[in-house]
Amino acid sequence: MCVPVKILCLTSVILLACATSNNILATEAHNEGINKEQDGHDVDTTPNIVLIFVDDLGYGDLSFSGHPNSRTPNIDSLAANGRFFTNFYVSSPVCSPSRASLLTGRHQVRSGVYPGVFTPDNTLGLPHNETTIAKLLSEKGYNTMIIGKWHLGVGESREYLPTHFGFHHYLGIPYSHDMCPCRRCFPDDGPCYDMCWSQDVSCPLFSNTTIIEQPADLTKLTEKYVNQALSFMHNATAHNAPFFLYLPFHQIHHPQFASSKFYETSLRGHVGDALNELDWAIGEIVGTLQQLNLLSSTLIWFSSDNGPSLTRHERGGCAGLLRCGKGTTWEGGVHVPTFVHWPDKIQPGRTSALASSLDVLPTIAKLNNIDISNLTLDGFDISSLLWDSRAESPRKYFAIYPESPLQSLGPYAVRDGRYKAHFYTEGSDLSDPDNYDPMCPASHGLTRHNPPLLFDLQVDPGERYDLGKDPDHKEIIDALKRWREEHMSNMTWMPPLTKIVNETSQPCCTEPSCSPFPSCCDCQYNRHLNNIFYHVLH
Repeated sequence: MCVPVKILCLTSVILLACATSNNILATEAHNEGINKEQDGHDVDTTPNIVLIFVDDLGYGDLSFSGHPNSRTPNIDSLAANGRFFTNFYVSSPVCSPSRASLLTGRHQVRSGVYPGVFTPDNTLGLPHNETTIAKLLSEKGYNTMIIGKWHLGVGESREYLPTHFGFHHYLGIPYSHDMCPCRRCFPDDGPCYDMCWSQDVSCPLFSNTTIIEQPADLTKLTEKYVNQALSFMHNATAHNAPFFLYLPFHQIHHPQFASSKFYETSLRGHVGDALNELDWAIGEIVGTLQQLNLLSSTLIWFSSDNGPSLTRHERGGCAGLLRCGKGTTWEGGVHVPTFVHWPDKIQPGRTSALASSLDVLPTIAKLNNIDISNLTLDGFDISSLLWDSRAESPRKYFAIYPESPLQSLGPYAVRDGRYKAHFYTEGSDLSDPDNYDPMCPASHGLTRHNPPLLFDLQVDPGERYDLGKDPDHKEIIDALKRWREEHMSNMTWMPPLTKIVNETSQPCCTEPSCSPFPSCCDCQYNRHLNNIFYHVLH
């Protein structure tokens, strides 16, 4: 559980509640350690890449970032031995647009992945003319695979699944697991904690474009994912090929689930159980990299798609001292825990330089000497921040779009290296109505701020002390306004794609038709198809 912080006068008070002595939260961001740095000149141009994108993980959820009841030793070890970003942002406070921006290096409004998220009955998905990290790397000779939550569309003919976007292999549920009837989340028929979509098809488990299980067994899902990840890495090694493994885990999105090994093992209840299983999965993957002598030649990039859901109290995540959570443009919604681990190449340390998920594609392209000059991107190559914790970021500003952006309003907030201005704020139904902070729930409707709210995040990461009306900060506000106006004038908007639906387009294992729909979409685990999938990988 993330205990609401009601005392707003001192960030030190908040830190006492949410942090430990090895805390790496934003209040320490300016206190850089002096590290021996890698100059980057002799970096391997074909490293293996493992990209971990956790679901709804808040800045205060992990034990290394201060949560007193979390136990994440494997994640902690990677973070402690990698480069931690104290000012890393995602492009959206919700799933689909955030994932689109991560994989393309472009704001979601350019691709049309808005408003909100894709649902099982959407007929469209990420446009096929978008260039993804997987496409770039597959053309470079990488073996590419995604295991987990895709959430960028399925399509009536399954034409929007990952294998159409540069991934050679896919295993996973293609959207959030709450977008299905919730049958079982824990062993011994342990029920899921409501908030599921009972009128839609059961969650399908895909291998490439074939459903091999429906409903997917959540109590065994993580084990399946881990086994497939290990098989994929072994296979790539046997063929002496570099690999790109994208792991968008379902944890810790509601309803939380866990296998018998992790059920009721945490002081944080079901959220902690799910987090424990996630940490185990990452430990298994890292252990296999070590076993295969690949750890030193593998870059691991860890992040979250958005901040924590605050709708279910102890069944939601924790943003620590950051304000609000998922669905909002406050820090808790878009400021996420992120680190990059690459032994012998990246020295342990942290950087307070401004960075975002938009920067992942251009940075990976740079590390692989891939020419991306033909692409229109919103991301920057931030590889210099990996080698030198004191380096300045090429990113000077960051535009923060809401869950449902409108071209007439543009980004709700803008961040520079130190300050953040809110031109609009809006609460979210992803925060409980009785949230202690009135700015977080949906009851706080769209509000324009003129002058904008202004916060000095270096000393006020919780966004509590508005400087917007302080004449001493007028020049800062004017600079942020100018950049925002320039950004809006240069941004190209695609029409929104997420609201075009057809109920019968929901993925069903008994196609082409069955009755009664959708309950008829229910198949036993297809061992034959699963064996074929494994055979293809080998």
